[in-house]
Amino acid sequence: MQVKHSIAEKFLADARSLAPHIVAARKEMDGERHIPDSLAKLVDKAGVYRLFLPASMGGPQLHPITAYEVIEEVSKAEASVGWCGLLSNGGALFTGNFTPEAASKMFGVPPDFRCAGSFRPIGESRPVPGGYRVSGQWDYASGISNANWLFVNSRIIDDDGPRMTEAGRPATVMLFTPIETATVHDTWHVVGLCGTGSNDFVLDDVFVPEERSFRLYDPPLEAGFLYHPRTMLIAIWVLVSAVALGTARGAMDAFKEMASGSGTTISTTLLRDRPQVQAKVGEAEAIISGARSYLLDAVASAWDSFSEDMPTPSPELAQARLAITHSIHQAARAVDILFHAAGTNAIHRSNGLERRWRDVHVVVQHGAGLLSNYEFGGQAMMGLRPNDAGW
Repeated sequence: MQVKHSIAEKFLADARSLAPHIVAARKEMDGERHIPDSLAKLVDKAGVYRLFLPASMGGPQLHPITAYEVIEEVSKAEASVGWCGLLSNGGALFTGNFTPEAASKMFGVPPDFRCAGSFRPIGESRPVPGGYRVSGQWDYASGISNANWLFVNSRIIDDDGPRMTEAGRPATVMLFTPIETATVHDTWHVVGLCGTGSNDFVLDDVFVPEERSFRLYDPPLEAGFLYHPRTMLIAIWVLVSAVALGTARGAMDAFKEMASGSGTTISTTLLRDRPQVQAKVGEAEAIISGARSYLLDAVASAWDSFSEDMPTPSPELAQARLAITHSIHQAARAVDILFHAAGTNAIHRSNGLERRWRDVHVVVQHGAGLLSNYEFGGQAMMGLRPNDAGW
């Protein structure tokens, strides 16, 4: 137990040490619209891109709450860095479908793992001897400028057309391919999370060996909560919450600094000395801390109750999924409160509040923040089987 605690503390300490480097790189990040290589190397050295890589492959295989705290910490300084970390760790979860031998051939020993990709099944894979020939264009590949591996989801196509599952849906396959096999298209011109470099990429008849492919929701080779088809989504989506709540905490820190030195255009009274502002800060703090507590408690309960034969629906998994969606929306709510409490101060890039406002409103657009998650959670709470996988 002491060893695990020491490992967690080291990861958190390394994450905290990144803050001044992240802040120093913000201007370059905004201009280039991706994380600069010099900063990405420091993030990589801190292990942020491979928190969920299996221990059998030389990874740390961290508890999801420890991983949450790491991503939250870097997101306080810059949401884009936390976002690229969470996406790479989504790829790390998928490696639970590979043998350690295949992984060592792919990532080396010790593993060199920085991943980007797309979960959307918008490409085509044709079965050929030994693997697949893959073609297509995928979008939202956050962190692709700093990645060395890509994961893609694609439809399986043969001579008779698209393959179908027994349920009548298109059959898909997930594949891993080196970054050198892709052509990146500069498409990332957005309002928030500007530094993630979430560009499109194209694969043109790329061969992917069978050992680098797997089917979603099939039993993984790695055992446990992180890699199980019903719980791996909680593991990765809790990191979306980490970006959202870390961004909200960064907004709170930026607001308090600004409030101690600024009035507004209609009053020289410092913001911190105004009762109405004090009330808004207290409200935002309660929202952030309350959402965080619910999230961590629910995820811990889901972890503790995990078994390979969990009931469907599982109350613990439902609470974790609800807490994730709730925390993302509450983070945006808290940042909105602070943004409006700042008055015209909020619109200036110099104070760090406006970038958090832009970033958190992009985070909330992620699938983890979909309002339909509340519907599915309500179904689970009433003993119904949710119309969505993983509950």
